[in-house]
Amino acid sequence: MMQGRSIHTRGGVITEIDPDFCAIRLRLPAGILPVEKMTGIVEIAKKYGCKEVHLTTRQTMEIPHVDPSRLEEIVKDLEANGTPLGSEHEEVVNIIACPGTAQCKYANIETFGLAKKIDERVFGKETPIRVRISISGCPNACTSPVLNEIGVVGRIRPVRVAGMCTGCGTCAEYCREKAITIKNGISELIPERCVQCGICVQSCPFDLLKSEYRHYLITVGGRRGRHPAQGRELVCVEREEDVVEVIDRIVYWIYRTAWSGRHLADQLDDIDFEAFRKKIREEFSAGT
Repeated sequence: MMQGRSIHTRGGVITEIDPDFCAIRLRLPAGILPVEKMTGIVEIAKKYGCKEVHLTTRQTMEIPHVDPSRLEEIVKDLEANGTPLGSEHEEVVNIIACPGTAQCKYANIETFGLAKKIDERVFGKETPIRVRISISGCPNACTSPVLNEIGVVGRIRPVRVAGMCTGCGTCAEYCREKAITIKNGISELIPERCVQCGICVQSCPFDLLKSEYRHYLITVGGRRGRHPAQGRELVCVEREEDVVEVIDRIVYWIYRTAWSGRHLADQLDDIDFEAFRKKIREEFSAGT
């Protein structure tokens, strides 16, 4: 959708407080940047007279103080470097993600590859509002997924191997939610306290706690800023490809039904989120 727009109106071009200059925001899903491309950005920044770059809160990068008359040149150079122009207006902006299973011992899902797949499907799509997407590998939620228009959280529902628990209490000790107690020499889960983080599964020294199912929780309608709001639970799915498909459906639903000038969090009821949730769950739900 962005290809037909003038470079000067693209979301990745941000006018600075001094209107004689603009900042160029890049497209870097999950903030992943091969070192050779980082070197390329350094050379591009130097070429256009910039001595520094800015790392943004959405895991991307900006080259500040660019002369607007050179926009076409810098955009071509960035494309050639594999770090193209990003987005910031009423569209799907840079997808962010925690390190996931690639680096974090608490993660339940792989996040970097998922972020890239989501980026390929929906990045830059024009919508009536700005759409932020955040992925967290576990309920620790380091990337604040529930405070984004679309959030994804990797979870594990624990289950004990029947008849084998030794009652050592390690799982209860590690559970931050106090969702596990030891009664009559065996562990018992208190479901209403469990956030499905999976730490108990990892902590069991005898491998007697298992994952009943590993899944992705998708939320909609979160908001950061001066009046933060948590997103509402939409659906749980088990497959990565279903995450991408559901997010594509959400973006299309926002495009077709949402109003401009209002945060998604403020109009979920007006655009009948419950009907949308029912439809999505009928097609994709893996349980809650």
